Amino acid sequence: MSSQPSPLDGQWVSLTTNPSHSSPLHAPIARPSGLYYGTAKASAIENLAGSISRHRTPSVFDTESQTPPPLSPGDPLQLSGRLKSRSELDQITANSSRKRRVGGYCVPGKSNTSKLSEFYETQNELINRLLKPVDEHVREARDVHSSSQLKYKLAVYGSFGANIVLAILQIYGAVSSGSLSLLTTMADSVFDPLSNITLILCNKAVRKVDPRKYPAGKARIETAGNIVFCFLMTAVSLILIAFSIRDLITTPADSDTKRLHLPSVIAVTVAFATKVFLFLYCWALRNQYSQVRILWEDHRNDLFINGFGILTSVGGSKLRWWIDPMGAIILSVLISVLWLHTAYSEFQLLIGITADTEMQQLITYVSMTHSDKIKQIDTVRAWHSGPRLVVEVDVVMDPDESLRVSHDVSEELQMKLESLPDVERAYVHVDFETTHKPEHFLKKEL
Repeated sequence: MSSQPSPLDGQWVSLTTNPSHSSPLHAPIARPSGLYYGTAKASAIENLAGSISRHRTPSVFDTESQTPPPLSPGDPLQLSGRLKSRSELDQITANSSRKRRVGGYCVPGKSNTSKLSEFYETQNELINRLLKPVDEHVREARDVHSSSQLKYKLAVYGSFGANIVLAILQIYGAVSSGSLSLLTTMADSVFDPLSNITLILCNKAVRKVDPRKYPAGKARIETAGNIVFCFLMTAVSLILIAFSIRDLITTPADSDTKRLHLPSVIAVTVAFATKVFLFLYCWALRNQYSQVRILWEDHRNDLFINGFGILTSVGGSKLRWWIDPMGAIILSVLISVLWLHTAYSEFQLLIGITADTEMQQLITYVSMTHSDKIKQIDTVRAWHSGPRLVVEVDVVMDPDESLRVSHDVSEELQMKLESLPDVERAYVHVDFETTHKPEHFLKKEL
């Protein structure tokens, strides 16, 4: 199979179908438009799989020796001819299943086979994703959004209502028992409704935007709200750590254990069971909505916090008195670490971390195949601006092309990229060569 390089963040990478077989198709090929594609580069598993897959499969399964299909407008890079069918994957597994002696070492065939098959299956998914029209990407995103809109509202408003009830229960449990561990779980539960209110208000703010005042939108307010909530939870945890340390210092070592208050334990147990249900419900939607992802992380944290709080509270009543304040310290430290980790991830989105590789590959392919007027791709960049992406693409066109054609082609590409899910803004620049210095330099000083 041939390989087609694609620029990711200004550098060329290659998609290689077979990591070990050589083929005349690996020579550079040219499209009628003059867009060239270079030779294949080594894949991540070539060193491992290359030494165990040098056999040739029967011609019926050997796609490397088959004549490539003619170019088609919907598949100018002939990617569809490189898909591996299930029978071909099974044949690869059968031919690689036995152990091979490589370089004096015995390499288990099963492990290598699974990696080789996984490579081809992942490549099939990538090819299918690249060949899918942009309109279909948009339609699928809208279908998922519309079908899960009710689930989203249930997750947000259901969590909000449940957290109010659970906060009341845990306030009763902490006050009536006097347990520092239950006080820690209470503080965490009291802030849960506040986090829900923050997420709801941020979502409404994103939908109501004055383009004259906020020309780039207000999507980043979600990320800012998440960061504020993370630091609020960390501050409360530090306060509880101070109270617990004071209790450990001032209480005599030979003090009696506290009386077990069963209703308090039952109240926190009910909260634990409710959090299990909310955790499982939000888990299915965590990758579709950033707000639900924060709720899912919150429910996940509460599961351990409530469970550990119950154990240390009961231990402080039945075993040793210091188990309760020590458990409160451990819980508070854990809460701080979890929320600081979440804040770090949100800061990465706000600062502008690069998009994932799959998204960059899709943007590159869409730009390469947009028009025959585009001769080369100079640069492709995609980075986060909050939960969404900003895309920058530099394309090369004929120096004698008219301004009208250059404008129309680049504008159509811009609109196509901005229609992709999660892309907030796209910038397309047109040039006539690639030997110049980068148009934008990285400012390292204020």
